[in-house]
Amino acid sequence: MKRKTIQKILLATVSVFVLMIIVLSVHIYMVTRPKAPDETTRIMARIDIKQAINQQEADKIATWLYQQKGIDHVLVNPQSNIAVFTFFPVKTNANKVVDDFRSNFHLNAARYMPSEEEMKNGCPVASSSATYKIANFFKHIF
Repeated sequence: MKRKTIQKILLATVSVFVLMIIVLSVHIYMVTRPKAPDETTRIMARIDIKQAINQQEADKIATWLYQQKGIDHVLVNPQSNIAVFTFFPVKTNANKVVDDFRSNFHLNAARYMPSEEEMKNGCPVASSSATYKIANFFKHIF
């Protein structure tokens, strides 16, 4: 009688453990797969202004950026000559915003695009982390 009870407990424990691994695998797959942007997707972009600006110019830049279609939030730092904004990619394109910015303000400016190395270093799921390795494993399986 005691042996059957132990077997049932072990079977239930192993079953729950396997079920949890399956649920975790499906979750990782669903979260890490690429998906097309929708109306709730926001992307951040940065404009590097390659000349000095003052606070008044920064305020004009921020006001202008807020007036552009699809832009959600704007920060302009006159000390570092950088403008950062978030936008909805289904409504606008950051490259178009930067081109319009350059033609409107006649400033030497360019959109900052991080390098591959910077992308790896900035990501919380870096290639050396266990989460990245598990996700990569399941990507190759599916």
